[in-house]
Amino acid sequence: MITKAFAQQFAAEWLAAWNAHDLPRVLTHYADDFEMFSPVIVQITGEPSGNLTGKAAVGAYWQKALARAPGLRFSLKTILTGVNSVTLYYEGVRGLSAEVFIFNEQRQVVKAIAHYEIAVN
Repeated sequence: MITKAFAQQFAAEWLAAWNAHDLPRVLTHYADDFEMFSPVIVQITGEPSGNLTGKAAVGAYWQKALARAPGLRFSLKTILTGVNSVTLYYEGVRGLSAEVFIFNEQRQVVKAIAHYEIAVN
């Protein structure tokens, strides 16, 4: 189970690393073979599935994304917890976003799924 304390610590460390644009620090939260799912992967890498696997592939994608958004900053709205997961709801360069993180027994992210705001009429 994910505890409130772990979720809060993860959120604080994850946000601080991203807001510092410190990619090596960001990647410390992830298992070597983690999977990343995001519609932005399609835009930046051209990978039609929106899925990348492994720190090398995702790190290269994030490096490109950071270069495109030098003013990137995330502002946390709330933290949601699950059995072995945490969802961070935050505001960033794409508006409101939610990212689901699934953890292994070592408390490393093994899967991350990003969601972005769309206009609702």
